[in-house]
Amino acid sequence: MLRLAGPLQAWGERGAFGEKDTADIPTRSGLLGLIASAAGIRRGAPLGALTELDFTVRIDRPGVRLIDFHTAGGGYPKGHGIPTAEGKRKDSAVITRRHYLADAVFTVAVTGPAHALDQAQAALETPCWQPFLGRRSCPPEQPMLLGRTPDAETALRTAPLPPRPQSQRGPVRVDIVRTAAPGDATAWSEMLDDCDAFPRGDRRYRARPVQRTTETLSSDLAETGTDYLDRLAAFMEANRA
Repeated sequence: MLRLAGPLQAWGERGAFGEKDTADIPTRSGLLGLIASAAGIRRGAPLGALTELDFTVRIDRPGVRLIDFHTAGGGYPKGHGIPTAEGKRKDSAVITRRHYLADAVFTVAVTGPAHALDQAQAALETPCWQPFLGRRSCPPEQPMLLGRTPDAETALRTAPLPPRPQSQRGPVRVDIVRTAAPGDATAWSEMLDDCDAFPRGDRRYRARPVQRTTETLSSDLAETGTDYLDRLAAFMEANRA
């Protein structure tokens, strides 16, 4: 079980070059990248057993979308600008619009065969490289690793929720996004976020069918102040492997 929270997150799905988008939930490719980075797997190397993992995301707080108008390389003398892929120099500034989710919180159930979960858990407990939430400028809050449980569905319904304003007291409705089987009769959509490797310069993604349901959770899961931290600590203790 993972808790993904921080000032900013960015889970790119389709954007590239000048417009770098973000999906509204952590993508499969982004989550695999987070774990692979923690495991010390270099870009271009096979992900091995990690490709057998699946992810179910509970949207605890969707966050607020913001766009960073970003420039790089402006104002340099001619011939000293940003290098291009052709080996030349770009004299004008490189402009990008980078989309982020601000103040979002997600609870993620990572499921799969035991050997793949063992590798992922070991990597996240003692990461080789700094984990980040989709982009290197987005470090995660702690705690991120909440523990291990044999019943992911129950854990998704009992893991603590982040504090809410007093005006929002009462039952909590959250969206839960699961990978769906192709041809499943229930409502599903597609995300372009499935991959088995991160080759240098040639990333290829497949569409993944997902099912999104809205479920009601007890208001007792959403406490205020230090009660939230106490509930997180109790949840982690109950699910300590």
